[in-house]
Amino acid sequence: VLDTFAFHAANLLVGNDETCAVLEITVMGPKLEIEKEMDIALTGARMGITLNDSPIEQWRSIRVMPGDILTISMVQQGCRAYLAVSGGIKVPRIMGSYSTYVGGKIGGFSGRPLRQGDLLETHDARLLKTSRTLTSQYIPLYPSLAVIRAIPGPQDTYFDMDKTPLFGTDYMVTAKADRMGYRLQGNALPIRPDMPKSIVSEPAMPGSIQIPPDEQPIILLVEQTVGGYAKIATVISTDLARVAQTTPGDTIQFEKVDLKTAHAIYAEDARQLMKVRELFLP
Repeated sequence: VLDTFAFHAANLLVGNDETCAVLEITVMGPKLEIEKEMDIALTGARMGITLNDSPIEQWRSIRVMPGDILTISMVQQGCRAYLAVSGGIKVPRIMGSYSTYVGGKIGGFSGRPLRQGDLLETHDARLLKTSRTLTSQYIPLYPSLAVIRAIPGPQDTYFDMDKTPLFGTDYMVTAKADRMGYRLQGNALPIRPDMPKSIVSEPAMPGSIQIPPDEQPIILLVEQTVGGYAKIATVISTDLARVAQTTPGDTIQFEKVDLKTAHAIYAEDARQLMKVRELFLP
């Protein structure tokens, strides 16, 4: 999943183990017919959601019954939402994951996005005795201007960081943005004339900001086994969800941080998730 907090929260809200498979919904949601009694919860991006044509809230558990129609429409703020159901969605575990890799046609539901007529099975689970709601203090915002914190490197020396600054500059999210990476448009970031035009191909981590020949940054959201573009900086792991919750036309502004600060932010993020877990302890 690209927004790990929303993923964990969705499962906690319906009483699931936090690793249960959920449905990741990007920009536009589906219409689903419910076939058995269960609890559901939708977290992440704010989307129009109705149950039998009546609006319902996100970030809380909702009891649904056979014959109910759940409609999730266009995104209103953010990009990706997460639908959890009692017991989790029943899909095979492949290489330790329930995720779908569409490019390789493996994982998830037949290795592809859902389409009309698909039947999603769920694992059996006990239903909640009382409904659960996440209070507003824990619910993240998804602004159209996202400040993304990053650490310079590993190939920042390939660039003249003073003449062509990455940090503090606005970049627009382009239409070439998907689960693999986000192409941005803004201040050009040319490689210094005295440096090679590319690096020896190497694995790339999630958050790597690559600079291809067009000198416009690409933020990688997932790891890659090989890559020959120089990486000017690396988005800290806790901010990858912020990137993934932006949509084309939104603005990203990079803020420079050091490794110590990144570790502190990571620790605080973990504490926030622990507080949410404690809200729902039996």
